[in-house]
Amino acid sequence: MRYAIVALLLSSPALAETCPTAPDISVELQALIADANAAPDERNGQVASNQMWQLWLRAPDAAAQEVLDRGMRQRSSFDFAGAYDSFDTLVSYCPDYAEGYNQRAFISFLREDFSAALGDLDRALDLSPDHVGAQSGRALTLMNLGRRDDARAQLEKALANNPWLSERHLLADGAPLGPEGQEL
Repeated sequence: MRYAIVALLLSSPALAETCPTAPDISVELQALIADANAAPDERNGQVASNQMWQLWLRAPDAAAQEVLDRGMRQRSSFDFAGAYDSFDTLVSYCPDYAEGYNQRAFISFLREDFSAALGDLDRALDLSPDHVGAQSGRALTLMNLGRRDDARAQLEKALANNPWLSERHLLADGAPLGPEGQEL
């Protein structure tokens, strides 16, 4: 019943224009980026990473939060079609909320629709340039599109914001984005 009410509200033309502005998390995010860069080890770096995700997953209002949470549950249960629909609804309702695009991109990535993922990641980064999750997702997407140099540059930018990302290993010798001539 709750989902039906949210769906009805979000399908209303009047509500489609009432999503509040996404919260400004820039000051908090910059502090967490500094914490990640100052972390002495991976465990402490992961604390900052987790706190970044808490910021990004804070939707502009209760209706948007419900749709975001539903999409996350759907994704966790491998209902990628349902998750995509939820994130698509979220993007339609809150077109200035970066995480809606980031999550929809992740579903496109999982479906191996890398072009769609890249478009959504570009929009997420337009809205939130230091969104480390979107930066690393964009690097992985570019890598899957065969754009190795662009992927490497994007991943290096993400790692400048959070050196503890698991994707950092992609830049090692012999790894897919490692130094030229060192591929496995």
